Amino acid sequence: MKAENKQLLVMTHLSQLLDIVTGFGGFIVPLILWLTQRDSIINMDEHGKSIVNFQISMFLYALISIPLILLFGLGILGIIGVALLCIIFPIVNAIKVSNGEAPHYPLSIKFV
Repeated sequence: MKAENKQLLVMTHLSQLLDIVTGFGGFIVPLILWLTQRDSIINMDEHGKSIVNFQISMFLYALISIPLILLFGLGILGIIGVALLCIIFPIVNAIKVSNGEAPHYPLSIKFV
């Protein structure tokens, strides 16, 4: 039987901000929470998939931006944009989850 746990869903979204502190925890922690709790928490599967898709998409956008640095410095703008998205949207979606709304990560490619 699945239980409702909005606090864990909020923490799953906010755990992406671990990238700021550790550089890599923002992908690993939500992935572990999703894989271990998707069968026991209501909506965890949907939220986990959206977080993993967002993290993979942002990583790819950052990789694409690196060679673009040589092209008039456009890659620097891309990396700044990716960094801002990685800070803003986990917070926005954590607030949405606490209000009972579905998460939405723009520019996210559906891998999972």
